[in-house]
Amino acid sequence: QVHLVDAGGSLVQAGDSLRLSCVASGGTFTSYGYGWFRQSPGKDREFVAGFVWSGVYDYADSVKGRFTISSDNAKNTVYLEMNSLRPEDTDVYYCAARNSGPPGVSRRSWEYSHWGQGTQVIVSS
Repeated sequence: QVHLVDAGGSLVQAGDSLRLSCVASGGTFTSYGYGWFRQSPGKDREFVAGFVWSGVYDYADSVKGRFTISSDNAKNTVYLEMNSLRPEDTDVYYCAARNSGPPGVSRRSWEYSHWGQGTQVIVSS
């Protein structure tokens, strides 16, 4: 069972950049597909970005061209590089992992079985 710890959230200004990290432990890093989601109070968890090891990457339209998901296998870490941040990017961001279900990147939060604890990103205008 993989355990995820995400970090890197902060208070930044609009236009700034930020990099979130997600360290995976307790499982085989490359056995899982990974995603980043975000959530505001009272709202559903929203897909942000994801990848699988076959080389497929997917991004929500709202972040395409600004955010990049990547990994460092040597560190068992998944990153979310966020550029040109906007106030509407303010949320709690969660790293997630899945190793079952349909192939490819899933945008459905319920298909992910493992979650980080969340890290807060606040973008001020």
